Amino acid sequence: MTELVRDAMTAGVAAVRPDASLVEAARLMRVQDVGSVLVAEGDRLVGVLTDRDLAVRATADGADPLTVSAEAICSPAPVCVGPDDEAAKAVSLMRRHAIRRLPVIEDGRPLGVVTLGDLARLRDPESALADISRASPDTWPDVPGLRDV
Repeated sequence: MTELVRDAMTAGVAAVRPDASLVEAARLMRVQDVGSVLVAEGDRLVGVLTDRDLAVRATADGADPLTVSAEAICSPAPVCVGPDDEAAKAVSLMRRHAIRRLPVIEDGRPLGVVTLGDLARLRDPESALADISRASPDTWPDVPGLRDV
């Protein structure tokens, strides 16, 4: 049976407008418990903004997170897949471009995101990556301060 991106992807889109501040984007990541948000103008995907982008492209350079826009820091023109693409294609694209997340688009509109962890859960559910990807703050060990991160 062929595994499709739609079988692994996280449906729904955590997105910000291109002019959203980095603070707004970071807060959405925290609330949604995600490591990236799509930067979109209406139905048009502008880019992908990751937690690493916030750290390396903004904070490390001393950018003001209240005044710098998501569009200024995001990775523009991201590599994307469709929901009916084979999961193997998503894996191949991630390898080729050294990325961990792919927006899933259909007819030019973002539908969700497929991550390396999503694909591990689909293709190798017993792997360490799949196990880690299933973890949530509710399953973290009771270490003082860990849940406050």
